[in-house]
Amino acid sequence: MDKEHYICIDIGGTAIKYGLADENGNFIEKNSMPTEAKLYGGPGIVEKVKNIIRKYIKAENIGGVGISTSGIVDAKSGLVVYVMPEAIPDYSNTPLKTIVENEFNIKCSVENDVNCAALGEMWLGAGKGKSSLFCMTIGTSIGGCAVYGGRVIHGVSNSAGEIAYMKIPGGTMHELVSTTRLVKDVAKVKSMNETDLNGEKIFAWAKAGDEVSQKAIEDLMNHLADGIVNIAAVLNPQMVILGGGIMAQGEYLRPIINEALKMRLAKNVYESTQIEFAKLKNDAGMTGALYNLLSQIK
Repeated sequence: MDKEHYICIDIGGTAIKYGLADENGNFIEKNSMPTEAKLYGGPGIVEKVKNIIRKYIKAENIGGVGISTSGIVDAKSGLVVYVMPEAIPDYSNTPLKTIVENEFNIKCSVENDVNCAALGEMWLGAGKGKSSLFCMTIGTSIGGCAVYGGRVIHGVSNSAGEIAYMKIPGGTMHELVSTTRLVKDVAKVKSMNETDLNGEKIFAWAKAGDEVSQKAIEDLMNHLADGIVNIAAVLNPQMVILGGGIMAQGEYLRPIINEALKMRLAKNVYESTQIEFAKLKNDAGMTGALYNLLSQIK
C-alpha cells in the first residue's frame, strides 16, 4: 500500500488554503480557493471542505484530515463554537469534526487558526525546539496562543490567548495593535482615505524616510510591547513569535520592538525572552493543523 498522506485545510475569512502532506510536514501539493464567506456562509464552507476531501480521497491513501479554522473552537469535540456572524454567517455551532468523520469514515481534527499557526511554528518554524512559546498574529485584529510542552493552552471556555480583549495603556490590543490601526493613524495625519493605504505602502514610505509612517509604526510597536509585557508577566515563555502580514517586515521592526521591550521589561526577563518573527508564513495554519492531527492519532 502507498505511504499515508494527510489532508491539511486552513479556513480563513477570505481564502481556504489546502494541501496534501506527509507525516514530516512536507507538502506534496498546495492550493487555495476563495472562502466566499459572505455569499455562502458556514454551510458553504462545509461543502468546500467535503469537496477538497473527496478530491484527495479518490487518488491517495489518506491517514486523516487536519483542519485549521477561524473562530473559537472546542478542539476536543471539533465543534466550531463561535464565529462573528459578520465575518462568516451561519458558521457558529458547526460540528466540523463529526461531519467529516461521519461522511468519510476518516480521522479528523479541528483547531483554531491562530492556535494552529502557533503549533506549526513550534514544530517546524521559528519556535522549533522550544518547550514554551506565545504566538501573536497581527492583521486586521490581533490573536494569540500559548503553547507549553507541545500543547495549546485552551482555557475553560476555549478562549485562552484571545488577546484582542487585553487592556493595555490607551485601550485594548484590538484597538491599538493591528494593520487596521496603522492605516487609520497614517491616513488621519496625512488626510487620506484609508482605502488608499495598506501596510506595504506605509512601510515603503517609512523606509524612504517618511516621518509620519515611521512614527505610526513606532507607536504600534510600543503598544505591542505593552501587550508582550503582560504576557511575559503571566506566562514567562521562552519565546514570543510575531506573525501576520506586517510582521513580514521583521528586519525593520526588530530594533524598534527590542528597544520598546528593553524599556519595559526587567533586565533578566528581557534577556531571557526571545523575540522571533514567524517563518512558515502562509503554510503555518496547515502545518499546525497537521501537527494537531498527528498528535491525536499517532
